[in-house]
Amino acid sequence: MRARQHGFTLIELMITVAIIGILAAVAYPSYTQYIVRANRSAAQSFMYAVANKQEQFLLDARRYAGGGAAAVPELNMTVPADVSSKYTITATCTMPTAVGNCTAVAGTPTYLITGTPRDTQLSQDTKCGTLTLNQLGAKTKSGTASAVADCW
Repeated sequence: MRARQHGFTLIELMITVAIIGILAAVAYPSYTQYIVRANRSAAQSFMYAVANKQEQFLLDARRYAGGGAAAVPELNMTVPADVSSKYTITATCTMPTAVGNCTAVAGTPTYLITGTPRDTQLSQDTKCGTLTLNQLGAKTKSGTASAVADCW
């Protein structure tokens, strides 16, 4: 009488590997898109915080903070590491007369906060691309998404 052997056959192992491969092929793209959306959300949250600080700055200094990336320190803010590694956040401003780092443009004071994706975020988030937020709360995107609401 032959002793019964325990274990898996090669066919059973190959089927298991194939199932794991199929699951990974489906799950990995979803995971990377989740990470892209999470990075975008973190940048948007910081952009809203900058907008809030801009309004406070206007009340205190009678002008907006501007000058690109220098505006964020002028607002006593630092870009969080999780945002700065994926986006470059800048703020520019206009005033009726040149004040501080604001450009002189006739009309009411304005600011524009821009979130420009960097590195892997740039290559993976072509749907939304560069995000902007202005003093009116108007939002834009430069990517291929059909509507701004798809990105904001």
